[in-house]
Amino acid sequence: MPISHHSHDQSPPSEDAATTESAPRLSDAVERGGSASDVGLHDAVLSGWFQNETSELFRGLSVGSDDVVVDVGCGDGGSILFCARMGARAIAIDLDPDTLAKTKAKLDEIHPGRHETHVADASALPLPDAFATRIICTEVLEHVNDPQKVLSELFRIGRPGALYLLSVPDALQENMQKHVAPPLYFQKPNHIRIVEREQFSQWVVEAGLIVEQQTSYGFFWSIWWALFWACDVDLEHPNHPALDHWTAAWRAILNSPKGQSLKDNLDRFMPKSQVIVARKP
Repeated sequence: MPISHHSHDQSPPSEDAATTESAPRLSDAVERGGSASDVGLHDAVLSGWFQNETSELFRGLSVGSDDVVVDVGCGDGGSILFCARMGARAIAIDLDPDTLAKTKAKLDEIHPGRHETHVADASALPLPDAFATRIICTEVLEHVNDPQKVLSELFRIGRPGALYLLSVPDALQENMQKHVAPPLYFQKPNHIRIVEREQFSQWVVEAGLIVEQQTSYGFFWSIWWALFWACDVDLEHPNHPALDHWTAAWRAILNSPKGQSLKDNLDRFMPKSQVIVARKP
């Protein structure tokens, strides 16, 4: 039951820029003509991710030195590294030992002595009850055999009052990907289910959590991935005129007077991901 972020999961964006750049510098990079990663990250910051000035990993979920943060399915570490830089005790968990080793190396550099890592399954976490004040589980539930069991484990390890940051790919764009993505996109160890918006919040409530907010973001990535499959390029170096033109078009939209409004509307219509911030009673 894999719980690592796979290459097509773009939530949240790359950890290095996300945890070292502030929003104004990101904006400058976008205006200069950044890559898809730069533009996607700037787009994510506009949606509420990585709010350095308020120490919020996502709008409504602040992180500080008193917090114990567990990231289940941490992948390349984008979220947990941000939390570590905010001074929190950081626990990274992933099923892929190679991915986790890379995240551990980054944590060793920025947060020595205040972190730990575990190779573990999301449905059986090696942590005690009521352990964490912040629990992160992004782009994981679509991969696992039993999402409700995973959510019950997340509930178990949270302290009373703990905040949760959860996300899944949005159903509308996932159904679009059915028409353009290769079959492996919807095969293990990748996505094995499409989660409807109401189903997502229902799972969270049934796990015993209180939904504080449910929102969405990432229209940019929904279109980018739909184009990517047709371009036949390496994901590590996705250079193709179609992808470059789409990135340039979205950059121009974000820099336009009505850009934020258009982005917000399209993010509501066909986002890459649904995001829930929840609280344990």
